Parts: sequence; C-alpha cells; structure tokens
Amino acid sequence: MQPFQLPVPSIGFNLQARLVASLFLLLTSWTQAQHASLKTGPNADLGGIPLMPPDDEWNRDVSKDEVDPLSDAIIASIGADKPLHEDFGLVWKGAPGGIPYQVVGKDQPRVPITFEYADESDPGPYPIPPEAPVEGGPQADGDRHVLILDKDNWMLFELFRAFPVDGGRAWKASSGAVFDLKSPRPRPAGWTSADAAGLPILPGLARYDEICGAQRLTHALRFTVRKSRRAYVAPATHFASPHKDENLPPMGMRVRLKASFDTSGFKGPARVILEGLKTHGLILADNGGDWYISGAPDDRWKHEELLPIRKVKGRDLEVVKMGPLVTR
Repeated sequence: MQPFQLPVPSIGFNLQARLVASLFLLLTSWTQAQHASLKTGPNADLGGIPLMPPDDEWNRDVSKDEVDPLSDAIIASIGADKPLHEDFGLVWKGAPGGIPYQVVGKDQPRVPITFEYADESDPGPYPIPPEAPVEGGPQADGDRHVLILDKDNWMLFELFRAFPVDGGRAWKASSGAVFDLKSPRPRPAGWTSADAAGLPILPGLARYDEICGAQRLTHALRFTVRKSRRAYVAPATHFASPHKDENLPPMGMRVRLKASFDTSGFKGPARVILEGLKTHGLILADNGGDWYISGAPDDRWKHEELLPIRKVKGRDLEVVKMGPLVTR
C-alpha cells in the first residue's frame, strides 16, 4: 500500500498559458519600442531590425535545400557567363541608383491614391509625404517605385509607377500593395503588387546599414531577368511574361551562390553580399537586367566596393528546388 501523500502543486495549463502570453507581450512591447526608436526620413537606418518575422520566406536559410532538376537549363537561359550586377550604389542619370524608401510615423497624414490596376491593388489612402522619394528621381520615366514604411504600425505601403498629384496631396499609380510586416500574408493568387511577382520590395533590398553596418545579410535579395516564364512559384503570386518555355525562370524562383564558390578573395560589402547569397539566395521579382540585384540608395555606398560581385557569373549560381508552379 502506498503511503498517503498530499497532492503536490504543479504548474497547470492555465498558468503555463499565462506565462507564454506574458512572454509574448514582453517581446511585443520590446519590438514595438525598437520600432518607435527608429528615425523617420528617406532611406532611414532600420537599426538592424528584421523587416519580416524569422520564419518568413525572405528570411529562410536555403543553403541545405535540394537543387532543382532544371537548374542548369534555367541558369543557361538567363546567362551562365553573365555577371551579377549591383543595381544600386551609384548615381545613374543624375539620380541615386536603387529603389528608395521612406520611414514615417503613425501621424503621417494619409492621402488618396488612384490606381490604373485597381482590381489588383490595395485601396488607399496611403501615408505618403508630398516629398516622398521616387525611384529614378522626380522626372524619371521608369518603374518609379515609392516605398513607405510606417514604423509605428510596422506596415509597408508600396506603389508602382507613382506620380504625385496636386503637389503630393494625392497620388496616382499603376498598382499598389499594403503589407502587415508583423504577420505578412501572400497576395491573392494571380495578383500583382508594386512588383511583377506580387512580392513586397523593401524586404528584398540590400541596405547600407546591414551590409556595411551590421556586416551581415540575413535575408534573400531581390533580382531581375530580361526574359521570364509565364509562371510563378511561392512566395510569388503573379507572372509577367507570355513565354511558356520551361527552361525560363518563373517569378518567385530562388537561386543561391554555390557552397563551393570561394569567397576568400572578396572583402567588405562584396563579401557580405556573397556570403548572404550562399545562405539566403536571390528571389526573382521582376523583369529587368539579367542578374541585376536590387538595393536602396545611400550616400555612404562606395561603388568600387560593390563592383567585385561582378566576378560572379551565372554558372556560379544554382536554382533551389521549386515547389508547384502556377501557369494560369
């Protein structure tokens, strides 16, 4: 017979749940405090704060993923002998190269937006300052992206082909998308964003404060090709091509720098980028120059320190195994 014992108190489910909830609230409060401390303004330093949650696709480590069976053919279709190209860090046609963004606070007034493709755009108003930086400069006639990060609500507002109206009291754009960076969700299937692939742009840009400040690249970078496939793969939700050749790259495709590529001869930001490409890779987001990597403008970039990445050719990359393709 077992001796009689008083029941020993234990941590019950309710107490455990309360502890988890308390830890979550502490983490949330700490994160919000980090966001609130950020400065506002064009291309503001994000202080090393990750834009997306750790488990988001942009942040995923793909260094151990399998290689796609069509990797060699797809790389050849883009250009096995073509080099990587930094599409930022220099002045082009009088404007800083790259895609600019602006950080604003919760008090930034929201303005109405008129969209050409309203059926695939998130309706306004958006918190866009009248002087918000436009890709390529005020007189540009290209993609004219406008990216706005609301640091207090941790929301991202992005426009494609954006033009101010009435001195910036309103804007017109071809398309636009809003992303809740605290709990991002993909666009509806078949929808574009401010990018051809339906992806957010800012999380895929190379930024000075991470490449040259923290000296770590912890997310995938955005890149373009001249000729893509009429197909997309997650995390993309949209294609932008009439071509059906299976050897062409679909939107959302990911490539990485081969683990065997020797980066010991590189230094500074070029090496930081290349090491990041081994771990997180590049995600195809739009049509443009072949192997063009996107970044944000910053007066502190030294272009000559970025140029060495052009020593890397398409043949030094491989396509990460893709999930199901959407072709309709």
